[in-house]
Amino acid sequence: MDILVDENIPLASVEQLQQMGHNVLDIRGTSDEGMPDEFLWSTARQEKRLLITTDRGFAHYRDMKHHGLLIVALRRPNRLKINERVIKAIKTFSPEQWPGLLVIMRDKTMSTWRRGE
Repeated sequence: MDILVDENIPLASVEQLQQMGHNVLDIRGTSDEGMPDEFLWSTARQEKRLLITTDRGFAHYRDMKHHGLLIVALRRPNRLKINERVIKAIKTFSPEQWPGLLVIMRDKTMSTWRRGE
């Protein structure tokens, strides 16, 4: 699956996703690092990638056509907890299920929302 990770996603997640066979684009350390949310969202949509972020503001894009949006929204986030929730979500849904799907991973719960066609 093609994935775009926001710079707030741990490198451990990027590495684990790659080991699972996913094509992961990480903007960290590139000229795109720090790009505005609108450009990150546009990149994910144009390249048909699942976007993974901890930025809850991306939820307002849920009605737009997209290839999946995973938001990790924890009370006290740290790299280990973020990684656990990212990998759990990726393992829960098949690549075919992600287009149009918004998943919000909280500390102990998961919320999903599917974009209507």
